[in-house]
Amino acid sequence: MKTLVIHPFDESTSFLEAVYEKVPLKTVIRGGLSREEVQTLISSHDRIMMMGHGSPRGLLSVSQFPEAGPYIIDGFSAGLLRMKKNSVFIWCYADQFVHNRCLNGFCSGMFVSEMDEACIIGIKGVTQDLIDRSNDRFSQVAGLHINGESAERICENIKKEYGILANQNPVIRHNYMRLYSK
Repeated sequence: MKTLVIHPFDESTSFLEAVYEKVPLKTVIRGGLSREEVQTLISSHDRIMMMGHGSPRGLLSVSQFPEAGPYIIDGFSAGLLRMKKNSVFIWCYADQFVHNRCLNGFCSGMFVSEMDEACIIGIKGVTQDLIDRSNDRFSQVAGLHINGESAERICENIKKEYGILANQNPVIRHNYMRLYSK
């Protein structure tokens, strides 16, 4: 199975590289392509993994795909993504993007990975160390299970292992409750 990873380059999401590090037969794009080139790559791969910063409208390009505008993955991509199996959508509010466009895969809701996000959400007692531990734990566990046979199994296995520390870490507790298979 050929996997396309779309992960716009951004230091603040570099911890997510561990999620796809051991995925076989992958093509990783971090920027520099046009929207049409990305669509062509989506068409030619069996599985699509998308991660970084985003919103319910899609995956932000964070200025890495200059011709694409603010989003590299948005409603324009939905038709192609609907034909893919076992897709991965990891960005803030990706669950809404997936739900609103009738897509399938493993996805995250409002995923806290930075101090500003924790403050905006109102999670009490958060330190940078707790956020770093959550980010490292999530990416490590997701990397172990991301090649599962279905979105349901991927989600189940990630939640099982990532959630072990939910009682000790309020960031993990928050994020754990926002991991889904659709």
